[in-house]
Amino acid sequence: MDGDFRTDFVREGGGAKQHSALVLNADFRPLSYYPLSLWPWQEAVKAAVLDRVNILAEYDEVVRSPSLELKIPSVVLLKDYVKPQKRVAFTRFNLFLRDQFCCQYCGAKGDLTFDHVVPRAAGGVTSWENVVAACQRCNLKKGSKPLRHSGLTLRRPARQPTAEELRNVGRKFPPGHLHASWMDFLYWDAELDVS
Repeated sequence: MDGDFRTDFVREGGGAKQHSALVLNADFRPLSYYPLSLWPWQEAVKAAVLDRVNILAEYDEVVRSPSLELKIPSVVLLKDYVKPQKRVAFTRFNLFLRDQFCCQYCGAKGDLTFDHVVPRAAGGVTSWENVVAACQRCNLKKGSKPLRHSGLTLRRPARQPTAEELRNVGRKFPPGHLHASWMDFLYWDAELDVS
């Protein structure tokens, strides 16, 4: 993978990117920040017609059917609250998100793999508490050696994150394509201007 590693994991709906709709939970917060909760315009229109969402902002473009004309929604609010998941799935994406897309040995960003802190050959299991993001160089250096014999140290201990922790980490990685109509509903972890 070349370029910005995290962009390889941005999940898009099937619609044209410029017509995606930001999906907000009934409490006016995005269902997720990273990947940002987006629907293709077709899903947003369908949900609006079925009265499952309120449209908070629209694009200038219009879709028409024989009986309906509707501006394409750019921000939709779910009418029913969706309870956030408490359990965090152990996936490659969530692991890299937990580790903020950087090697847990040297801090490098880019082409990441995952490494078993206690090698599988030594009985290590594949779990949140034993797997970390690692660059290829550090992963090769460590190999199947125990951490204490590898010359490497962990930047922070491997542990299972909570769903809230992953949501908060996701706020540090705004996608490169944010429509102006979404900005009032998104709060990124960015330094504020001091005047």
